[in-house]
Amino acid sequence: MKLEFNNHHHPEDQETDSDSEMCRTIEVVAGSGGFQLSPAKRTPEDDVCADDLFIPPLNFSLVDNGIFRSGFPESANFSFIQTLGLRSIICLCPEPYPEANMDFLKSNGIKIFQFGIDGYKEPFVNIPDDTIREALKVVLDVRNHPVLIHCKRGKHRTGCLVGCLRKLQRWCLTSVFDEYQRFAAAKARVADQRFMEMFDVSSMKHLPITFSCSKK
Repeated sequence: MKLEFNNHHHPEDQETDSDSEMCRTIEVVAGSGGFQLSPAKRTPEDDVCADDLFIPPLNFSLVDNGIFRSGFPESANFSFIQTLGLRSIICLCPEPYPEANMDFLKSNGIKIFQFGIDGYKEPFVNIPDDTIREALKVVLDVRNHPVLIHCKRGKHRTGCLVGCLRKLQRWCLTSVFDEYQRFAAAKARVADQRFMEMFDVSSMKHLPITFSCSKK
């Protein structure tokens, strides 16, 4: 059995004609003793609004002043990324950058630094220490800010780079691991956390850190 209900408005609230009124259908499921509310009917105006939305990449977040992190940006994220005013992007994936992404970077004057790290799964995780160090130098150079760091899903490779940055910022390991696990969730890897723990920042302490450096 189906019952249809129209969302009627008070006369003073009506700004559109009757064609734009929402109609929802309640379906009573026989024998279940319950009912289901169907989704609202979409209108052309809804589609226009959806096109205007800014959609951040997967796992997008602010790392520090002028530094962001995320998963791999897709074309649906380009409008949002434009609002960041990026100067550069650090990609930690080894695959060739998609043509659509390269076109977007060129049209917006964004420089790309690619440090290819293979996305292995445990127990075959191999995070190259020297690659992380080179990527950190790019992150620390404020001439590259604002910068977006990303890998495929913004969890493991990005998490390791950000974790090493946190060690330079004198975060305690508990806070470094908490942040890593917040993004990796059930996919957190012991090998990643061991790498961050063993990463030696002493040879990089001479590099200037002009953004936030608060202790955690």
